[in-house]
Amino acid sequence: MLDLRPVGYVIGLTTMALGLAMLLPLMVDIAQNRGHWHVFAQSSILTILIGGLVAGACRNGVGQGLTIRQTFLVTTGVWLVLPLFGALPFMLGQSDLGLTDAFFEAMSGLTTTGSTVILGLDSLPKGILLWRGIMQWLGGVGIIVVAMVFLPELRVGGMQIFRAEAFDTMGKILPRAGEIASRISVIYLALTLACIMSYIGTGMSVFDATVHAMTTVSTGGMANYDTSFGHLHRSAEYVAVVFMLLSALPFVRFVQLMGGTARPLLYDPQVHGFFKTVGCIVLVLTVSQFIQREHLTEQTFREVLFNVVSIITGTGYASEDYMLWGPLAVSIFFFTGLIGGCAGSTACSVKIFRYQLLFASIRVQLARIRTPHGLFTPRYGGRNVDEEVLSSVMSFFVFFTVTLGIISVLLGMTGLDFTTSVSGAATALGNIGPGLGELIGPSGNFAMLSNTSKWILSAAMLIGRLEVMVVYVIFTVTFWRN
Repeated sequence: MLDLRPVGYVIGLTTMALGLAMLLPLMVDIAQNRGHWHVFAQSSILTILIGGLVAGACRNGVGQGLTIRQTFLVTTGVWLVLPLFGALPFMLGQSDLGLTDAFFEAMSGLTTTGSTVILGLDSLPKGILLWRGIMQWLGGVGIIVVAMVFLPELRVGGMQIFRAEAFDTMGKILPRAGEIASRISVIYLALTLACIMSYIGTGMSVFDATVHAMTTVSTGGMANYDTSFGHLHRSAEYVAVVFMLLSALPFVRFVQLMGGTARPLLYDPQVHGFFKTVGCIVLVLTVSQFIQREHLTEQTFREVLFNVVSIITGTGYASEDYMLWGPLAVSIFFFTGLIGGCAGSTACSVKIFRYQLLFASIRVQLARIRTPHGLFTPRYGGRNVDEEVLSSVMSFFVFFTVTLGIISVLLGMTGLDFTTSVSGAATALGNIGPGLGELIGPSGNFAMLSNTSKWILSAAMLIGRLEVMVVYVIFTVTFWRN
């Protein structure tokens, strides 16, 4: 019989940690003297109490590590339970959201999607704005640990190709997770502090710099203003570009860099492919805008660079309404969001390495057709790729595409138009942030969607953040058999 006590213990501890994090916005609200602090006090006490009771009840079941089945449940359970408690300040606070909207906002925050249903961000208490940033920051570091520790072990979506780089966690999932998380946390915190100081240097207030640094390094994209980055000084866009790019790189390379070797970072095929992709998209859109506007300025280049990097990393900031840039730009932005950053980063969506493996497999297949008796093997990073990895990658593409289609149809059944349905499904499943169209585009908001649509999108955020198959495998009959 499957022992759920280790699962409950981990989920209970993470829930307690979330409750402790609520003390930070509580102190900010006390400092602001707006009488909003009691919202976080109530939410924190309830969250810590329930998390502590669950962890205490399950403590006697903790062994040396987690089994594969327990790991699947922990990975999914944490991202399902935490938004329920993360939604409490939104329901009790000045934002006055109902359960559906509050859960959507919390899920969007913790999965670093960045879509929002809140209107009037400019007038909200600073505690609520900070809480949105904290959730994204915690979700960002959390997904790095999942991507580097759990997903390679679970053989999900081709991630097993990085097992050696994930500190050889085979058979030691829980103990090694703490060691890896500590190293990553130091780097993650250092990037955040550097981003805060850089934002302050552009003229941001300390509060704005802190919240935006949290949502930049996590590639989450929740801003303090309804106009997103359009409200901030233009020099801040260059700072955001730098840190969004850094956060979309494999964090294991930063760990190795701290260890004194830069070679793995400089020669990583993911890193090369990512920067080449960004460069090509920026070039195409810059030329397109030059032709459309009949002149090229620094502002044009900055707008293109910022929004392309924001979308490909899944951050989702918007400085301009690129829906007005023409059909070519809109199409490019849609597919750019489905590319994503590198594996083992805070970035989301499909990820660069999967496209690289897909193209490597296609090249080999074409070579086999041309030369039936030849021996050809896909290679990645200078080494042969196992059939198991390729099969896992192909399965991921199939599951991702089918899921995208199903979610689009479900959204369409709620009364949304084609563009909103498809782009909404893509932005939720890819954890990107803004969709396309007037309703949920870069100048829009998800507040006007029906409750049914919001629950569908919330489910899509969870599925996409956990690489699709981690969630699906739990619903198979064989998973629950002894």
